[in-house]
Amino acid sequence: MHSSHHALAGRVAIVTGGGRGLGRAMTLGLAAVGVHVVATAARSLDEVAAVAAEGSGGTIVPVRADVTKPDDCAAAVEATLARFGRLDILVNNAGRGMRLVSDAFLTVPTRFWEVAPEVWRDIVDTNVNGPFLMARACAPALIASGRGRVVNVSMNHETMRRSGFSPYGPSKAALESETIIWAQDLAGTGVTVNALLPGGATETGLIPPSVGPEARAAMLRPAIMVPPLLWLASDASGGFTGRRIDAKRWRSDIDPSDAAEAASEAAGWSPGSS
Repeated sequence: MHSSHHALAGRVAIVTGGGRGLGRAMTLGLAAVGVHVVATAARSLDEVAAVAAEGSGGTIVPVRADVTKPDDCAAAVEATLARFGRLDILVNNAGRGMRLVSDAFLTVPTRFWEVAPEVWRDIVDTNVNGPFLMARACAPALIASGRGRVVNVSMNHETMRRSGFSPYGPSKAALESETIIWAQDLAGTGVTVNALLPGGATETGLIPPSVGPEARAAMLRPAIMVPPLLWLASDASGGFTGRRIDAKRWRSDIDPSDAAEAASEAAGWSPGSS
């Protein structure tokens, strides 16, 4: 474990969608180095309560909050400040995937005009409006921290361009734009905004049940997100903002700041980005 991680003990994070997949891995990874984590779930608290019981190090507090509802976002921040008195890190992880469109999305593309409008709205509401509403609710406390961190969970640009991937692809493209714009809006406040992506197909609940064990075994594990996340959360990443880190390209055998530089590029749509 890198020495900078010990300095994270006592910091406070909110991880949205913290009950499963990437969110669960990041919640447990932060707690393991002593971060207190408020892990949210939109519907049932059972999954996040199970993660809270599993974690060690920092406290994990399960909170029910639907990121598409401004009042829920505000209440999650209020609950965090009431419990811990501060907020340092927001991980915008909650998202709806292509399974909402079709369980066969990996093999049978759904053309955009075949997507039901209510499904389109649901995915965009969670993946685009949710991060905005959470970041908006968190911004005053993150600025007050003086070293706040916003981490938006993104994906490969290739997936944003993939046939049949509406509206998941467009929603994540919008989140990339939010990342680069918010980084500029927060310049000079001490708050950084970056995107973090696993860098390939990851074994999470977004993968349909039809995917066989061999294909699943070849997928990335959600814990791949933890090493870059811990560096992003640390003081060492203070000047690093408006970028996207590909967790698959992260090297744990070199200095974390060098690893971040090697595994990242500008957020949004930079020339030649993949």
